[in-house]
Amino acid sequence: MLKISGGVTINLKTRIERDSLGEMEVPDEAYYGIQTLRAMYNFPVSGRRERPEFVRAYILVKKAAALANLELGVLDKERGNAIVAAADEVLEGLTGWYSDQFPVDVFQAGAGTSFNMNINEVLANRALELLGRQRGDYAFLSPNDHVNKAQSTNDTFPTASHIAVMFAANGLLDVLAGLSDAFREKAVEFSEIPKSGRTHLMDAVPVTLGNEFGAYAAALERAGSRIEERWSDLLELPIGGTATGTGANTHPKYRETVISKLTKLCSLPFHPALDSFEALQSRAQLAAFSGALRELALELIRIANDLRLLNAGPTTGISEIVLPPVQPGSSIMPGKYNPVMAECLDMIGFQIVGNDTTVAMAAQAGQFELNVMTPLMTCNILESIALLTNYLPVFRERCVEGIKANEESCRAYLELNPILVTFLTPKIGYLKAAELAKEALERRVPVVELAVEKGVLSKEEVDKLPGFSKKK
Repeated sequence: MLKISGGVTINLKTRIERDSLGEMEVPDEAYYGIQTLRAMYNFPVSGRRERPEFVRAYILVKKAAALANLELGVLDKERGNAIVAAADEVLEGLTGWYSDQFPVDVFQAGAGTSFNMNINEVLANRALELLGRQRGDYAFLSPNDHVNKAQSTNDTFPTASHIAVMFAANGLLDVLAGLSDAFREKAVEFSEIPKSGRTHLMDAVPVTLGNEFGAYAAALERAGSRIEERWSDLLELPIGGTATGTGANTHPKYRETVISKLTKLCSLPFHPALDSFEALQSRAQLAAFSGALRELALELIRIANDLRLLNAGPTTGISEIVLPPVQPGSSIMPGKYNPVMAECLDMIGFQIVGNDTTVAMAAQAGQFELNVMTPLMTCNILESIALLTNYLPVFRERCVEGIKANEESCRAYLELNPILVTFLTPKIGYLKAAELAKEALERRVPVVELAVEKGVLSKEEVDKLPGFSKKK
């Protein structure tokens, strides 16, 4: 019999487990144990569990620790090999049998102790089974004394956070490169289409549509470079600091050994924290990475809004480009198609900015020897990466790659743009050019024609000036 919230009970085979607070009934089929169960009762907050990439990273940390302790002779081969075997099995079954064995809410005990113990208990109970023993036989193989040996939540949680973010970011960088390439291709396609530039949302000197799309590509490439820089910062790991950064209860060679094991397991050139105390106090590296995601989000929002404005119409807006119509845009207005892909990208960008604000608040909320808000930071960063990784390929395929230029609109706006007179100022001066622009606007005639009409320049001279030479 197992009690659940509200005093309700259900019939379920259970086992009795004990921790420092007493006894509890744990579902017999569960690999998690008593401390995980306490967290489930204490934190029924969001229904959101840790992401699979974070679970994977944490298990890799546990495997590396067991391998290091085995090599250093501080963990016996029977238990150590069973823990390693259990870790391998759980890694293979994260999307299968073991997918429901990590039920701790992402909003949990500060620093992530609940989730660390969730991992410890799952590995301990599976290792016990592999040794032919019963789940919960912690007197023989303990989640704390053996799986968690030479470790603390203080150092393992941020270490797993770094690894999970780095793994996830690799996929993001790939899809971001694909999106920037798509904008580059459009820049080439549109390179010979002149149009009015706009500053302050007002007419400005001409550009090409290709110039605009090339700038979008460059912005995304720069944002990707920022993410890569912050990614590299995460190679510095706090593992080995255990409680408060002291390295308590570890072998003298544990830190270098466990990092060597992680480097091999993850195929990444990790290195130990320069200052293990700072590495537990500060989450600046994660906050900086989140900031790079925010930079990308702001660029994506800006670009999405440009696309929406350039597409606005088809009869009463700018309408210099046509975004692919991917679905009907109105339940009441027939034939209406909206820039839904760009709108969705905006929403994702807003969410990422909000996630980064949360990360920033959490980063400054650490006190003394530990920032206990790391679980919240990790959750938000991984969510931001997932949103981008999931959607950017779709946005590329269903929006950017199908964008068409409305050359007629581009040329029509450019023809009547009075700011083309800018290119006449070296010959006639600023004030006379301003008068010419004002008259052209009032009469709604191209400033080119007006310049020729007033004898300011000959038609041949006008055609040689920048901004006019492409106008035929």
